[in-house]
Amino acid sequence: MSEATPNGAPAEHQKGILGLIERAGNRLPDPVFIFFYLIIAMAIISVVADLANMSVFHPTRVDEAGNPAVVDAISIFRPDSIEHLLVEMPEIFTGFHPLGYVLVVMLGAGVAERAGLFGTAMRAAVRDVPKYLLTPAVALAAMMGNLAADAAYVVLIPLAAVIFAAAGRHPIAGITAAFAGVSGGFSANLLPGQLDALLFGITEEAVIALDPNWTMNIAGNWYFIAAMTFLFMPVIWFVTDKVIEPRLGKWTGGAVVGSTNPEDDSSTELTPGQKKGLAHAGIAVLAIALVWIFLTVDVVALVTGGSASLYGGNPPLFNSDTSLSATQRLVPFFSSLVAGFMLLFIFAGIAYGRAAGTINNHRDIVDMMTGAMKDMGYYLVLAFFAAYFVEMFNQSQLGLIFAVNGANGIENSGLPLPIVLGLIVLFAAILNLFVGSASAKWALLAPVLVPMLMLLGVSPEMATAAYRVGDSGTNIITPLMVYFPLILVFAQRWVPNFGLGSLTAAMIPYSIWLLITGIAMTVLWVFLNLPLGPGATVQYVLPGAG
Repeated sequence: MSEATPNGAPAEHQKGILGLIERAGNRLPDPVFIFFYLIIAMAIISVVADLANMSVFHPTRVDEAGNPAVVDAISIFRPDSIEHLLVEMPEIFTGFHPLGYVLVVMLGAGVAERAGLFGTAMRAAVRDVPKYLLTPAVALAAMMGNLAADAAYVVLIPLAAVIFAAAGRHPIAGITAAFAGVSGGFSANLLPGQLDALLFGITEEAVIALDPNWTMNIAGNWYFIAAMTFLFMPVIWFVTDKVIEPRLGKWTGGAVVGSTNPEDDSSTELTPGQKKGLAHAGIAVLAIALVWIFLTVDVVALVTGGSASLYGGNPPLFNSDTSLSATQRLVPFFSSLVAGFMLLFIFAGIAYGRAAGTINNHRDIVDMMTGAMKDMGYYLVLAFFAAYFVEMFNQSQLGLIFAVNGANGIENSGLPLPIVLGLIVLFAAILNLFVGSASAKWALLAPVLVPMLMLLGVSPEMATAAYRVGDSGTNIITPLMVYFPLILVFAQRWVPNFGLGSLTAAMIPYSIWLLITGIAMTVLWVFLNLPLGPGATVQYVLPGAG
């Protein structure tokens, strides 16, 4: 058992491989400085590559003579590169695609979270559930709770412990099940959300090197993450009920031990205001969905058989050009989903807040939006350095050079693509043990992995999906996970001597099974060539190739 430090964080007493991970990870600098050091390294590498005349043939572009264009490594210390990096510094930062996408979605999510919608919805989802369905209900609510970001950790995990204890089950089992769902199922959900906006924004930056016309679709992994949800839920159910809980033994401590929040009492019913708020939020969600349908489909023309039209045959979110494929015609709709989710969260949050009494006037709404932006302060700092790293990578052309050489190496190896994707999942899972931030890891990997896989015929959406599986599976066993100390504190409310080693040992079976099933699902998905989301396929054909 490891001790807890005065601030609640566990002391470094792990042995073996976990101890190595803990010590190595704790010695890594903050992700912001990781990018700072990478920028310095990138500058040096670009000079060396330039002096060495490193180059590759561009896979699609040709020169004036009709020969394949040569892509040369460029030193970022060339005068034009220095000018670009200094003169256009504001544009490099503000033009970083993930930045706008995430901030827009968070404006809405901030209102929904601070109004209490997310917390109440999660409480409603798991209360009054039959005992035999308690574990899958907690797992599903936890994975859906990722839409609420941090709220899922703070609200659902301690609540799950109380609900398990009230049902006569061990509260630690409730904590591990909820933790596995929230963090191990980090990318699993029935709806796209802010994580999709964040990751696909980074993907879009990486795609530019090969396909500048590619457009980010926030729903590009929708089917995949929904399938992950239904796959991970029985996995968490099995591990909790058949592996973890038998080891914990019978709970005899009661239902309120260690609980300090009155809302954590499973006997506390939702107030009439909260119930009314959930109903009003549901109506708001339906209304926004109907608005988006009317903006995408000319309903009047459909009803009247074309004799009348609301938009003159050209709905705002649907391209009327009949020469395009159905997917291409829906590009405006896909691109609008970031705004759609922002408005959905805002109006659902307002509807809930007005009914529940947590929003009294327009100033409350503004304060909630402001609070959400304050919470994004660290991300803004990280985004600046990540944006610069990505831009320098693109300027030096090293990302494309590494991608082409990597693709050629994989082709020469003869490895089937499903296996390649499975190995990428495993690589992301291992890296996740040392670098906690999902966006930081993807900003590091995407400039090479995405173009490399595109050259192998794998879509940017599939590359993103593979990364997400690996990024989720090991969240729950790395001591570098920022919520690890908090989960430990929750557990110690019920079992005071429950240490870091105890928590890690309890989460390892979840991690193993989530990774096994996640990799199997990824390999099978690629093998069967299933759609990843609306308009998103596994396979990819590079424009102009061949």
